[in-house]
Amino acid sequence: MTNPHSDASNKRRAERKRATFSAVVTNVITGQPMGHVGNLSTTGMMLISSQAPRGEALYQVSMNLPSNSRLLTESQPIEIGIQEQWHDPARNPGQIWAGYRIVAISDADLSRLDAWLKQG
Repeated sequence: MTNPHSDASNKRRAERKRATFSAVVTNVITGQPMGHVGNLSTTGMMLISSQAPRGEALYQVSMNLPSNSRLLTESQPIEIGIQEQWHDPARNPGQIWAGYRIVAISDADLSRLDAWLKQG
């Protein structure tokens, strides 16, 4: 996996795409869902979940992104390494919003993510 986002000064400069679908993000190590995507970019994501993450913790996660493109299919989840940057209670009781920085992603998954972000 490459790490195109290792520069500490790279803080939310990429435009994020709001999720208009319910993409569940799964912790690859535990096999448990961590939450669903609130928004996503090539450098980070916001998850909406029921539990607060550990501060600055690293997670290996996977997710499926819906697409009409053959670059993204349900049988090929994108797998990324993320690090928690912040988390706050959401307006809805029992929900947590958490921001993550992408710290590791394969070149192939980065290309697929970029293609998805460019879709209308």
